[in-house]
Amino acid sequence: WPPGQGRHQQQLVKVSNRDRKMQPIQRQQCLFTVFSGAFLIPYILFLIIAGMPLFYMELALGQYNREGAATVWKICPVFKGVGYAVILIALYVGFYYNVIIAWSLYYLFSSFTFELPWTNCHNSWNSPNCTDPKLFNASVLGNGTKYSKYKLTPAAEFYERGVLHLHESRGIHDLGLPRWQLSLCLLVVVIILFFSLWKGVKTSGKVVWITATLPYVVLFVLLIHGITLPGAYNGINAYLHIDFRRLKEATVWIDAATQIFYSLGAGFGVLIAFASYNKFDNNCYRDALLTSTINCVTSFISGFAIFSILGYMAHEHKVKIEDVATEGAGLVFILYPEAISTLSGSTFWAVVFFIMLLTLGIDSSMGGMEAVITGLADDFHLLKQHRKLFTFGVSFGTFLLALFCITNGGIYVLTLLDTFAAGTSILFAVLMEAIGVSWFYGVDRFSEDIQQMMGFKPGLYWRLCWKFVSPAFLLFVVIVSIINFKPLTYDDYTFPLWANRIGWGIALSSMILVPAYIIYKFMNVRGTFKERLAYCITPENEHQLVAQGNVRQFKLQHWLTI
Repeated sequence: WPPGQGRHQQQLVKVSNRDRKMQPIQRQQCLFTVFSGAFLIPYILFLIIAGMPLFYMELALGQYNREGAATVWKICPVFKGVGYAVILIALYVGFYYNVIIAWSLYYLFSSFTFELPWTNCHNSWNSPNCTDPKLFNASVLGNGTKYSKYKLTPAAEFYERGVLHLHESRGIHDLGLPRWQLSLCLLVVVIILFFSLWKGVKTSGKVVWITATLPYVVLFVLLIHGITLPGAYNGINAYLHIDFRRLKEATVWIDAATQIFYSLGAGFGVLIAFASYNKFDNNCYRDALLTSTINCVTSFISGFAIFSILGYMAHEHKVKIEDVATEGAGLVFILYPEAISTLSGSTFWAVVFFIMLLTLGIDSSMGGMEAVITGLADDFHLLKQHRKLFTFGVSFGTFLLALFCITNGGIYVLTLLDTFAAGTSILFAVLMEAIGVSWFYGVDRFSEDIQQMMGFKPGLYWRLCWKFVSPAFLLFVVIVSIINFKPLTYDDYTFPLWANRIGWGIALSSMILVPAYIIYKFMNVRGTFKERLAYCITPENEHQLVAQGNVRQFKLQHWLTI
């Protein structure tokens, strides 16, 4: 690392870009429902009362203790299972997230042509029913079908038939073999990640200057061009329109809560891992405010780029904006490429767009893998001594398991993992993290740690959020995510019951680590029941106080202090 400010700037850029990630598909809420003016009200509210406090807490936790997601729990040993849970979740996400990056790379390679391959119906993968978009009009849809759900356009068929080969699979029970084209793209992605991480933050800190800054440049270019398109004004107007009646709907508030949580990226161990490399006296309070604000402002500005394209597409096909609005992969790999194909200089815009997706994805995946590698290497010194070999093992392991996601039916596996691997489980893990820090370790002691680093204590507002508001917010989202669960589907395909059970098994495999480690820790400590409990919830550097009978957590004042 270069001395002084250079190191801090690299870490700040890495944390900032980790928040601005290309989010997992299931977390992309329906654009027309969520990204409206009314949505901004609960979104900003939850950012202030929960998003920023949790972000600040993780940065301070990692910076003070200089440890990864698992070993940071020397502050309350019984909660170490929370660290293992978030590491396992980050590993699960890596299994399928790299596949999304591989799709972006495949699209990038496919864009280097005079005519983009998703512009017409004259390709080998097209079906006989493929509809030329130039001949398309609203009457083609019929039966109230939205344009976003119409799967016979060249762009939709290129994605589902040309890239995924989904038509060759009957469901999750019929996966087939990995597609060799996607396998090569996935291999390239994993190789890039390995060489970006093999020397730790020394290499990732340099790579991130490219992966963090380039998307901002591309986003600005796309935004400027998007707002000049016909119909863009209607799209932007739909984006900013405030319908206060929607605030009465519970789904708007639930969507805002989950969106702010996932967009900030708290709970994946990444913020703790990155912050552990900061200088001890770094102002992480400033970093928390700055990076979370940058994230949300970027999301807001991105809405203009997205809705200008939605307005343009609605204008071109003479349909309503809500009919073209879609979510997740449909937006990124169908609607946006289709819109780009209609622009003059479409090849240039396609290359620019998919370079942006590629850099966003690689940067975000670097963060997740860094959390896994740092978290386990800090806990097991053998892995730390052989970091390069361990990094190779993690990279190669994610490559092998990701092969299931690039088969003919791989999108079903990806959807399953995306829904269950980092859904309720990550919410539960962060809830336990907030309880462990705020209640068992203590907000007052945590505030003293921050004072040692920066020379001032957090204000009353932050302490109240950490102890009451944020845990209540997380508990609310956890309960709602369970209550609102519906059997898994992908378009018209409904997943069988056994697939949903496997999904819940994946979710529980990480959550179970929290109570399992509590039992393990309690059973492996010697002494009476009270002494065991005391050793489990007392910071490791204060275990001598347990022998003296001076256990802070056994006093009422500990639980009442803010």
